[in-house]
Amino acid sequence: MRLFLLYLHILLFHFPSFSSSSSNFLCHLEDSYALLQFKSSLNTYTDINICHEQPDQKTATWKNGTNCCLWHGVTCDSVSGHVIGLNLGCESLQGNIYPNSTLFRLAHLQSLNLSYNDFSGTHFHSKFDGFQSLKHLDLSYCDFRGEVPPQISNLSKLVSLHLSNNFDLIWKETTLKRLVLNATILKELFLDQTDMSSIDPNLLNMIFNQSSSLISLSLQRTGLSGNWKNNILCLPSIQQLYMSENNYLEGQLPDFSCSTSLRTVDLSYCQFIGPIHFSFSNLTYLTSLKLIANNLNGSIPSSLLSLPRLTFLSLRDNLFISGQIPNVFPKSNRFQQLDLRGNKIGGKLPLSLSNLQYLIYLDLSSNSLSGQIPNMFDRLTKLQELRLDYNRLEGQIPPSLFSLSQLEYFDCSYNKIKGPLPNKITGFQKLGSLVLNNNLLSGKFPSWCLSLPSLSVLDVSTNQFTGNISAISSYSLQNLNLCSNKLQGDIPESIFILTNLTTLCLSSNNLSGVIDFQHFSKLPNLASLSLSGNSQLSLNFESNVNYNFSILSTLKLSSVGLIGYSKVSSGQFPALSSLDLSGNKLFGRVPNWLLEIDSLDYLSLSHNLFTSMDQFSRNHWHNLIDLDLSFNLLAGDISLSICNKSSLVLLNLAHNKLTGNFSKNCDLRTQNLNGNLLEGILPKSLSNCKYLEALNLGGNKLEDHFPYWLQTMQNLEVLVLRENRLYGPVANINIKNPFPSLIIFDISCNNFSGPLPKAYIQSFDAMKNVIQVVEVSSSQYMQRMEVGDMTYYDSVTITVKGNNIVMVKIPIAFANIDLSQNKFQGEIPNVIGELHALKGLNLSHNRLTGPIPQSIGNLLNMESLDLSSNILTGVVPAELTNLNNLEVLNLSHNQLMGEIPRGKQFNTFSNDSYEGNIGLCGFPLTKKCGPEQHSPPSANNFWSEEKFGFGWIPVAIGYGCGFVIGIGIGYFVFLIGKPRWLVMIFGGQPTRRVNRRRTRVRRTNGSTINQMVPMS
Repeated sequence: MRLFLLYLHILLFHFPSFSSSSSNFLCHLEDSYALLQFKSSLNTYTDINICHEQPDQKTATWKNGTNCCLWHGVTCDSVSGHVIGLNLGCESLQGNIYPNSTLFRLAHLQSLNLSYNDFSGTHFHSKFDGFQSLKHLDLSYCDFRGEVPPQISNLSKLVSLHLSNNFDLIWKETTLKRLVLNATILKELFLDQTDMSSIDPNLLNMIFNQSSSLISLSLQRTGLSGNWKNNILCLPSIQQLYMSENNYLEGQLPDFSCSTSLRTVDLSYCQFIGPIHFSFSNLTYLTSLKLIANNLNGSIPSSLLSLPRLTFLSLRDNLFISGQIPNVFPKSNRFQQLDLRGNKIGGKLPLSLSNLQYLIYLDLSSNSLSGQIPNMFDRLTKLQELRLDYNRLEGQIPPSLFSLSQLEYFDCSYNKIKGPLPNKITGFQKLGSLVLNNNLLSGKFPSWCLSLPSLSVLDVSTNQFTGNISAISSYSLQNLNLCSNKLQGDIPESIFILTNLTTLCLSSNNLSGVIDFQHFSKLPNLASLSLSGNSQLSLNFESNVNYNFSILSTLKLSSVGLIGYSKVSSGQFPALSSLDLSGNKLFGRVPNWLLEIDSLDYLSLSHNLFTSMDQFSRNHWHNLIDLDLSFNLLAGDISLSICNKSSLVLLNLAHNKLTGNFSKNCDLRTQNLNGNLLEGILPKSLSNCKYLEALNLGGNKLEDHFPYWLQTMQNLEVLVLRENRLYGPVANINIKNPFPSLIIFDISCNNFSGPLPKAYIQSFDAMKNVIQVVEVSSSQYMQRMEVGDMTYYDSVTITVKGNNIVMVKIPIAFANIDLSQNKFQGEIPNVIGELHALKGLNLSHNRLTGPIPQSIGNLLNMESLDLSSNILTGVVPAELTNLNNLEVLNLSHNQLMGEIPRGKQFNTFSNDSYEGNIGLCGFPLTKKCGPEQHSPPSANNFWSEEKFGFGWIPVAIGYGCGFVIGIGIGYFVFLIGKPRWLVMIFGGQPTRRVNRRRTRVRRTNGSTINQMVPMS
């Protein structure tokens, strides 16, 4: 019997043709041994692997003495019995594959897949070229490293090669060229996130144009860089091409004239410039095209939008600022996703959009679209996501949009949509997000907004809705934002059964009544609560109630009535990180429970009546980053308080009664001590604060020379020293590149003398580069920092016609110099014309002489120019008429003469701009110009006490110290009736931001700044 079994074993092993399938064969002993040894050389980790799924554990079936052709992941040849396929992808293997690995004994392999395992440190050595029969090789996501060996080109039978996401795998040009040349039947080549940085992009054509077999080519995030000049890719069989996220690859888009078989193209996140090449219009098989975040310009080709098979098109975040969206969408189109976001495209929405009957996703946000939204949604029955936010759309939302039954997301925020919403709707049954904030919507707030069955996000903030908040039956609500409207009445009880609610904002309305704060503890998932600015609303805190706010992190209760708040226990807010109790007239000492919340990173107690600082110590608020105690009655020595905590980054103590030395905390990025009682000289130790970005010491009694040592601070952007007793010349101590980042320089209302600081003006490099915001968003403003879901902005107080207005957020494009009300003498230097980013320049109330420099006409971004109450002579330069953005001009009370220039903005200025210059004539003055002109008064008489006083009176009444005017009304955020979080710099209040999106800011020198933008 034993002899029979032995004979049968030999028969089956040596004569495999007796079996009908490979799974019934015993594999070769050497292959079985090689596989078992390969398995034993590696480890297996059992946690979730990089495939984000449970490991397949194929090798668990590999047992000695069993037929390896039956092992999972192993494929044998049906004739020879040799192992020809090995698939261990996502197996959670870990270790090194050395040159002597038994893996390389599997000489008959035709397919090898080791993807998504951890072979960290393994070099891609030449042993892989031993697989002469290999057709498919997949080593992606394995962390191989080192230079790809030239021997890989010996794998001439390759059909597919996947080496993606091996970050330290380096390609040389010759290796890649030889591979493509020898692998004549290669169809798939995926090399994403390997290192091709040494390859000249201009050689890509030479490398790949030799392949007539390639169908799929992927070179995403490979480090390709440089100007791709010879950009003709001639791949006659290519169907898929992916080259996105080569962030330094420049030049024109490729010419695909001889690659007409393309189906999918992704060239996103590169630096391609110019228009879309005409060859794209010939890609009649194209189904998907992504050109996201390049520098493409011109207009969108009509032929591109009418390609017969195109279903996915994304041109978002480019520079297609000319023209409109072509009105060319045919009824035969196949579009499912259309994304043109972030291009500043103008004009009206084309009516042919109604032909997009297969459309699922439409994003036209962050453009300059205007006019009304057409009533065109009857045929868009498949539409699931519609984004029209950040445009200039107006009128009412068309009725057909409210009938869309498949719509899941609708965002029309930041437009000029007005009128009421309909009382009843027929669609929106699947709507999960309705975002209509920052519009002009009015009328009674409709009840259906709070009864949609699938709704999870509702944001209608910053509108003009009236009426009461109706009962809520949208039980899936997670984010409810009704703030900044005109809603009134009580907070409905139905809010407290929304167990999924994470964010609730009811601030800045007219809500009233008394409500027990314990009701909010019924919301177990509540993380953010804002009730600020409801002055008729009272919150009752009871001392014997356990509120149990286990995850509440943000609490805004400014300008409301707080009853019994001092009796609260700090242990009831274990996760609280952001707290605003500003504007509540709280007085005396800060309650102990506030001092004991160690989780706080933001605290605002501003605009109250707190008096004591002696209770603050370094033992409180261990994690505090942002502290705002401005506008209180705090007295005492700053240096002895919590202000010196090492964790603090933003500190606002403005408008108190503080004395003593400065904070010794050199980790601060913003320090605002405006409006206190600080005296003496400025400590030179401030120059060691290398992180400082904004310093406001205005409105004190400092008596010192100009602190020239501040000029070495590389990050300082805002310097305000106005309204002190500083004196002497502003002399530059000779260093290279002083104040390199400064964009706001305000030293007005002091006793500085001598010439204007020409050396500084010449070195204000940050004021020379004009910043243009490519996308309308909150990233237009100077963000001091982000903490969690809070964003903190700098602010500044400006004076317009005698009124102080708080610019809650300083636009990043806002550059300003204010040297007014000092004793500066001499001429205005011509170099001031190099500060092209200047929005405001105030040199008034000094003793400046000489002509107005013609170079000021180069400051095309200038919106406010005040040179009044000086001794300037000569004519008003005609070059000033180039200032098309100039909104306020004050040249009054000088010794100017001659005819006032005409044209452009100059035709809009009144007599006030020129009064006190008896030598001037022409429009708008009633004095006509003639051959004889009255001589201006002499310099001796001009600065007489009587004349000086006359010159000061009309200006001093209207324009206070630190005067900055002419800022576009879009920069102003009025605080009346809308209390907001206080920002950490000029006494303004900060703005909350929930989510973020990327935006790009472009400078005139070609560089870009990427920033995070709020997104609903």
